[in-house]
Amino acid sequence: MLRIKKNDIVQVIKGKDKGKKGKVLAVLAIDKKAIVEGINMVKKAMRKTRDNQQGGIVSLERPLQIANLMFFCKNCDKPVRIGFKLIGNENKVRICRACKATL
Repeated sequence: MLRIKKNDIVQVIKGKDKGKKGKVLAVLAIDKKAIVEGINMVKKAMRKTRDNQQGGIVSLERPLQIANLMFFCKNCDKPVRIGFKLIGNENKVRICRACKATL
């Protein structure tokens, strides 16, 4: 089970964008990668089509390994590890390991 989910705020801990924060746009569970808004940007040449009348060079986000990302806790104001807590019989809730706040 992956600890990072869509719409989480994460911080990059390794690579060319180390220290940058962004929102997770998509999680690719099979590849264990995530696409983060504004992180790992690459330039790609796009051809003119009916959908894309402009064409030209476009900046896109590429997937990052989830191992290179850490969840950013708003309460702690720092990147933290995520844990799980059982509530009731089978309800799992994600918690911050530093401040024990529910995410």
